[in-house]
Amino acid sequence: MRDISRVGVLGCGQMGSGIAQAAAVAGYPTVARDVETGLLAKGERSIQQSLDKLVEKGKLAAADRDAALGRLTFTVDLEDLAGCDLIIEAVTESLELKSGLWRALDPLCPPRTIFASNTSSLSIGVMAAAAGRPDRFVGLHFFNPVPLMPLVEVVRALTTSRETFETAEAFARRLGKEPITAQDRPGFVVNRLLVPYLLDAARARESGLASTADIDRGMQLGCGHPMGPLALLDFVGLDTVMRIAEIMFDEFREPRFAPPPLLRRMVTAGLHGRKSGRGFYDYATNPPTPIDLGL
Repeated sequence: MRDISRVGVLGCGQMGSGIAQAAAVAGYPTVARDVETGLLAKGERSIQQSLDKLVEKGKLAAADRDAALGRLTFTVDLEDLAGCDLIIEAVTESLELKSGLWRALDPLCPPRTIFASNTSSLSIGVMAAAAGRPDRFVGLHFFNPVPLMPLVEVVRALTTSRETFETAEAFARRLGKEPITAQDRPGFVVNRLLVPYLLDAARARESGLASTADIDRGMQLGCGHPMGPLALLDFVGLDTVMRIAEIMFDEFREPRFAPPPLLRRMVTAGLHGRKSGRGFYDYATNPPTPIDLGL
């Protein structure tokens, strides 16, 4: 098992900033990289706000917040990640984009550096081959919001070495997370089970089985779920779920993984959920109100 002393994070969006925050709070000097300063500034503000909320709620000491912020470095240069022992990628769910970044990073980093992807559905093995270090490549799939969600899926490709896998698992535990092991299959464990459920909820709404509010209330009150499936679709992002579903359908060719027409129409219309302000619900109101989808 390798020692991790410095962490790099590719991407400073919602997931990337959360991963960077978790690493910094756990004591790791952390370098967060994105393609432009505006995105870095947004990510830095997000981390600051998240840490401030933890302090306000008594879950983090102010001194620990300040120490974590002091461990963070933000950059637009890939070269600044060269000294990291572990680099975690959290960019847009595009195999071409991710593989291109790994190909660019491989010659910059020493052989000891472990590469990890936060992908929720793409092949770890394909990225490992693109990276040129297949034995030192692993999946580390965090969940949103990263600072609060305890789970990390550690995904082992056919070529991932035992040492790399054990190092990644130990790192997740160092962050205070609970790792589970998944094989390199689209969706891994959680999305393999969750995405068909979310797609079925969209199909139920599309067919007129019940209203948005009643579908969500039914699963909350009848099954004890903290959030209904349509609200959860909005939280995850309808565009994100559709991309994951498409990847899974391409792999398995099973109808349960196929995105329903309603989901495609909503994504095309820009109704992506919370991040766009509208999805199955309108988030301009408090509490959010169901949108009239004309069904």
